[in-house]
Amino acid sequence: MPKGEIIAGFLAPHPPHLVYAENPPQNEARSQGGWEQLRWAYERARKSLERLKPDVLLVHSPHWVTQLGHHFLGVPQLRGKSVDPIFPNLFRYNFELEVDVELAEACCAQARELGLVGKMMRNPNFRVDYGTITTLHMIRPQWDIPIVGLSANNSPYYLSTEAGLEEMALLGLATRRAIEQSGRRAVLLASNTLCHWHFHEEPAIPEDMSQEHPKSYAGYQWDMRIIELLRQGRTHEVFELLPSFIQEAFAEVKSGAFTWMFSAMGYPEIPGELHGYGTVIGTGNAVMEWDLTRPSHAVN
Repeated sequence: MPKGEIIAGFLAPHPPHLVYAENPPQNEARSQGGWEQLRWAYERARKSLERLKPDVLLVHSPHWVTQLGHHFLGVPQLRGKSVDPIFPNLFRYNFELEVDVELAEACCAQARELGLVGKMMRNPNFRVDYGTITTLHMIRPQWDIPIVGLSANNSPYYLSTEAGLEEMALLGLATRRAIEQSGRRAVLLASNTLCHWHFHEEPAIPEDMSQEHPKSYAGYQWDMRIIELLRQGRTHEVFELLPSFIQEAFAEVKSGAFTWMFSAMGYPEIPGELHGYGTVIGTGNAVMEWDLTRPSHAVN
């Protein structure tokens, strides 16, 4: 069996508004569009994914919360209706997906070998969270690539930020080892928003873009600072700043997907491609790509 590899990683945020605005047949709510900058950004990311032709997509979502351990979807096919508990008026999505259970089990085993608590989710009636569904729909609406779904242990919220992110780095290392042993060509999806300061009241027309702008100017400035460093490939500097970014911008990367992805990729010091940036209810969202198939990439 050839050695598996991570061929790319994407920062792939999950505001359900983006699915709502696309009006896919799986979602019951109907819209008049909106959030075009982010939706066009995902269109560009989809073209990259088509070129990469991965065997599997791995997604870490902050909205599948498991306080005891890191859980992995472990049922070959899952279907049902995923509803956003905050925005049920926008997101009621009928999903059907295929899980790469073999790779999920390998990730879980590797996590345990590194001292983490790992568990397989075997409930055939499990309702997949809206974060996982939104990211997967936006990056690959055809739903024709098997997936591995990882839960958010949320250790950065219960431990110190630094200690929690160290645990997420271990999860990334476990993920990389499992992928290398699997022979798969894998793409990682970090389902994270950046600045997470947001409005608390929804406009009468949710897709009214005249009401959409950053909630926090300071948070927006932080987003621009982090994005520019990522665009320049200054990964080490980003991770030095990450605790301050999390604290001051209430950044959702605290939940760990961003650290998990970069750890699995080996913290490459390569420029990330920004497909687009936009706000949703005031939060900052960037769709970015790190293509590890380019000859010049370097893994630490």
